[in-house]
Amino acid sequence: MCIDGILNVNKPAGKTSLEVVDLVRRLSGQRRVGHAGTLDPGATGVLPICLGQATRVTSFIVDARKIYQARIELGISTDTYDAEGKVTQRVDPSHITREKVEGVLQSLSGSILQRPPMYSALKYRGKRLYELARAGIEVERRQRRTEVFRLEMIAWEPPLFTIEVECGKGTYIRSLAHDLGQALGCGAHLRELIRLKSGPFDIGDSLTIPQLEDSFRYGYWPDVLYPMDVVLEHWVAAIVSEEKERAIRNGRPLALGDGVDKAYCRAYSLDGRFLAVLRFMPENGLWRPEKVFSASTEVTKEGLTS
Repeated sequence: MCIDGILNVNKPAGKTSLEVVDLVRRLSGQRRVGHAGTLDPGATGVLPICLGQATRVTSFIVDARKIYQARIELGISTDTYDAEGKVTQRVDPSHITREKVEGVLQSLSGSILQRPPMYSALKYRGKRLYELARAGIEVERRQRRTEVFRLEMIAWEPPLFTIEVECGKGTYIRSLAHDLGQALGCGAHLRELIRLKSGPFDIGDSLTIPQLEDSFRYGYWPDVLYPMDVVLEHWVAAIVSEEKERAIRNGRPLALGDGVDKAYCRAYSLDGRFLAVLRFMPENGLWRPEKVFSASTEVTKEGLTS
């Protein structure tokens, strides 16, 4: 039986995101399993794992806001910008004050340009940057605009300090640590990283790996799955007639009533089944089915439905 839904997993340090995906694929026996936003092997925290048709909403989770807790060490720079890399520079940071650090944090907030680290999964001419970096090759990386909505210090224990970051898609916390060290003139690197929140998924509700394994061992894992539309609840929901349901199933654009947000919306059948993601077409005022979901076993707030 294929079940559609999302697991909120608390990834431990030392495991890659793909290793967690492989574990869930093996435990569930399902072929379509994927994660929604890579965490580095040394990082911990929220890693949404999507099963079945829920893999088709991963992009919306990736696009959602994230909250991280980051522990940064001043005075040491590394080639990976984190504790996993080789030390490239050591500088005495004893003259750096909390006020100086907080001043730089302000400059790294808002809409900023950020250069991705060489040790990242981004591609350059078909190769992952980290593959090139491991081969001793460094290439020019174009700066990318990203959004840092909130950046605040929550602990000061020099040369270590801890910040909390609320940010948008594509923000590298390692790069934030590196850029902060460069601005201070003493260098810095990311010591620890915890993802506290990813879209609607919070670390307080996440499953550790032992809890995840127990849920499969004792057969209650469908009870800890989130419905795949939980990541879309900030959109308006449209309940459509049987005639419009057929139009959606056939991929035909349709008209909806007034008062629907002009971007995306969720479409449901008269009996409450999640049918599709619809996208508004301003050129003709119609809604185009962008992602249509087949009838299957899915998780809802009331439990499993078929």
